[in-house]
Amino acid sequence: MTTVSEVMTANPVAAQGDDTIQQVASQMQQGDFGSMPIVDAGKVVGVVTDRDIAVRAVAKGISGDQPVREIMSADPVCVALDCTVQQATQLMQERQLRRLYVQDGDKLAGVVALKDVALEVGDQLSGQTLEEISRR
Repeated sequence: MTTVSEVMTANPVAAQGDDTIQQVASQMQQGDFGSMPIVDAGKVVGVVTDRDIAVRAVAKGISGDQPVREIMSADPVCVALDCTVQQATQLMQERQLRRLYVQDGDKLAGVVALKDVALEVGDQLSGQTLEEISRR
């Protein structure tokens, strides 16, 4: 069985909780990605998305110089390196997620996205997963 460690993006860009919202937004723009894990001593403690920045910060008038921990979602869903792609797909469906963070013990090792799953298991399963995520 294929594991997430075989299809994940290794060593993703991550931010610290003390980084400012503006710094994180800038990193996301430069890297052309819509979410970023927030780590503390290498452990994933949160995630912030471009939508979080727009809705939780800008719309509420929170200054870009505030720490990103003020707007992050705490306790993101993480899986271990040996989690199978099938298990990850099921978890994505159950929790309505398009990406999961992969940990090696307590340390961030990678991120597995729905597109990674699609490349590995094929469009039919990933299409079912996307349909299930979008339905709820």
